Order: sequence, then structure tokens, then C-alpha cells
Amino acid sequence: MENAIQAITIAVVLFGLLGMGVWVGATLIACGLVVVLFFTSTTAGPIFATIAWGHTASWTLTALPLFIWMGEILYRTSLAKDMFSGLSPWVQNLPGRLVHVNVVGCGIFAAVSGSSSATTATIGRISLPELAKRGYDEKIAIGTLAGAGTLGLLIPPSIIMIVYCVAAQVSINRLFIAGVIPGLTLMVLFSGYIVFWSLRNKGKVPTETEATSWRERFGRLKLLLPVVGLIVAVIGSIYAGVATATEAAALGVVGALVIAGFSGSLSKANFQASLTGAARTSCMIAFILMGAGFLTSAMTFSGLPADLSAWIVGMDLSIYAFIAVLTVFFIIMGCFLDGISIVVLTTSVILPAVKAVGIDPLWFGIYLVFVVEMAQITPPLGFNLFVIQGLTGKNIIEISKMVIPFFILMLVATAIITVFPDLVTWLVYSNV
Repeated sequence: MENAIQAITIAVVLFGLLGMGVWVGATLIACGLVVVLFFTSTTAGPIFATIAWGHTASWTLTALPLFIWMGEILYRTSLAKDMFSGLSPWVQNLPGRLVHVNVVGCGIFAAVSGSSSATTATIGRISLPELAKRGYDEKIAIGTLAGAGTLGLLIPPSIIMIVYCVAAQVSINRLFIAGVIPGLTLMVLFSGYIVFWSLRNKGKVPTETEATSWRERFGRLKLLLPVVGLIVAVIGSIYAGVATATEAAALGVVGALVIAGFSGSLSKANFQASLTGAARTSCMIAFILMGAGFLTSAMTFSGLPADLSAWIVGMDLSIYAFIAVLTVFFIIMGCFLDGISIVVLTTSVILPAVKAVGIDPLWFGIYLVFVVEMAQITPPLGFNLFVIQGLTGKNIIEISKMVIPFFILMLVATAIITVFPDLVTWLVYSNV
């Protein structure tokens, strides 16, 4: 009974403060204080001091601001425009033609960005005007951009993966490697849907194609070399075991600066803007991690996570039923919280139950990224929806309708990795 009262109290305080516009980090700290004061016999000061230091002084966390800075630098270069020019000749003869650039472009940029919103904004600035100018249906153009933009969370290096690894004490290198095959799987599903849609709506796909010779096609590939080289350097060094995530992140920052310098888009103003943006985002995430750590620690003192784990295990659910229940729970959470908040708020509470039913924490990390991706395109707080609203001026409800097929595809992808978990773990354990 006491645990039920505690859970209800936390929910009321959490959503009440968030509804009033209080910062997420401050809200989580307030919830932790409520738990300590009313449901434990300990004092809040020493717990908060210890947790605040422990969750912000972690060496593992140093990769986070570096990857964010790398994405900020590339966000301000001509990378997206070059990618569109380099990719368009290769996809224009596929069913759906240039719409595939959204998927492939987002997949490539995700591998050097780590951010869903940055991926969506960067690719969208180039692709949406180009597709509109060539007469492509705006629904499929906007829908694919919103869906494929979420690849920034799944294809490594991913900021959300680093946050999960810090909260769950999982290897960042291994989780990055685990995200490769699921990320490619989701890209295939998105492109497959574009093919299906275009075959059923032939009148909405322009028939005009750009006349390019094979020589020109291969010539344009050089526009992709900088970003491909950066991907190989960052992800390849991690997969080969020659660099930690933090070292790979530092390598990525240097590479991003070199690309920006050679592209002629690295100015003093851009450099300062990228540094400021990275610092602001990193501080925001650190504040949320601090608050979530304090709340989690407070709940641990009260016994709620252990009791919740015992209750879930006592329900004797199959793994599939357990995952189905969690998926519904996370989708509902995604309607009210951003992805990082979902991860830091739920990981430490749910992970004991996840381990108790026999689920690999590494696999669960990728599953969690999948459901957080759904949160990026779930109204009313889907970040990708706001980004596209800023690019197009359309209202959230209209954009949400365009995204529904891709939300369903994410559910399908979640089901696939649940039924075939080796898609997540094979690459990791074969590399051990």
C-alpha cells in the first residue's frame, strides 16, 4: 500500500511540475526530495551531494559533450547539401526516387551526429525544399524525414546510448556496436515503405529524372568521402578495439573541424556557436542525469525499485508479454517526456526487473532506444515534430498524421528485434 502511495505521489509531483514548465532536472530533484522526506528515514543532503558528484564526474560521461560538439560543428557545414548531391543520382531510378535521400541521408548524418533533432533539421533544410521544387508529395517527404530523423538516436555514436550506458553501467563501445544492425534494419524498413507507397501512388512521384552518366555518378561520390571517412574513423576505431568511446569522440571532433575547415564553412562565429550549443546541451543533460540519479537513489532507499521488480517477477509474465507491457508504458511516457528524461528516469527502476526476467541489459538498451525514437515523433512533445514544424510552418497535428506509417514501422522493428534478439547481440559477441 505504501509503495502505491509513493508511486502516485511521485507521478503527481512529476507531471504537476512539468505541466507548470519547471525544468526537467529541477523536477526530478524535487521528486527525490519528496521521496526522502516522506518515505524514508534518511536525510537528503548527503545523498544529493554524493549523487550530484558521482553522476557528473564520471569518466564515461566525457564522451557525451565531445560527440555533441562534433554534431554541432557538422550541423553548421555544407555537409547536408553535399550529401544530397552525392546521393541523388544513385536513388533516382528506385521506386520513390529522391525520397530515399531522406532515409539514406539521415542514416549517414546520424552516424556522425548522435542527435535526432540535429539530423532532422540538417537533412530537412536541404531535402524538403528540393523535393518540393521537383514536385514530390509533401506527406511522404515530411513523413520520411520525421521517421528517418530518429536514426540519430540509434545509429552510433548516439547521445541517448551514452546516457543509458551511464545509468545502466553498460559498455558504451558494446552498445554502439549493437546499434549498427538494428539501425540498418530500420533504414531498410523505411525505404521498403517508400517503394511500397510509390508503387501504389505512381501519380504522386515525378517521372522526371536527372540525366547523369556513370562517370558523373562516381564523380559525385567524392562529396560523400569526408563524412564516410569520419564514420569509418569514429565507428571503425571503436569496433576494432583501438579506441574507447571517449577517444573516438575526440577523434570525431578533430575530424569535424577538418571537414568544416576544408568546406570553407568554419568561421569564428560558427566555431563559437558550435561550442556554445554543445556546452548548453551537455549542461542540460548533466542536470537531468543529476536529478534522475538523486530520484533513483531516493527510491532505492525507500525500497520501491526492489518491490516493483519483485512484483513484476511475481506476475510470471513471458518475456514477450513483459516487453509488450513496457512498450505501451514507454509510448505513453513519450507523450509527456523527452527521450533523455525517459531513459534516466526509468532505467534504474526497471532494469532490476529486466535482469530478473532474463533480458540482456545490452539488448534492452537498444530496445529502449527504439521506444525513445517513437517518443521523438509522438505528440504533443515529439522533438522531431517541433523541428519539422519550424522547417515547414505546419501544425503538429498535421505533421503527426504524416508520421503515422513510420511510427508503425518502428513498432514492427521493435517486434523484429524482440523475436530475433541476435540482430542486436550477434555483432557484439562475435567481436569479443
